[in-house]
Amino acid sequence: MGVSEILATIDQEIAQLQQARALLSGGAAPVAKRKAGRPRKTAVVAAPAAKPAKKKRKLSPEGRKRIAEAVKKRWAAQKAAAAK
Repeated sequence: MGVSEILATIDQEIAQLQQARALLSGGAAPVAKRKAGRPRKTAVVAAPAAKPAKKKRKLSPEGRKRIAEAVKKRWAAQKAAAAK
């Protein structure tokens, strides 16, 4: 028996003893222990504090044209450097 199997057996016995104690004392049974790993998503997700939505930035046609020209210039420089 490996260490992990022994620990699993002990955990099972502890859970059974806690249930038996709850039954004898008249209290409700304790909530089942969480399993290891990433928790599953729930249908209802708590909404974070309301943050104002960021305004979407728009690029003017002139700005778009400047960027396109700069990219073409950069590509031409890389192509010229690669040809050497």
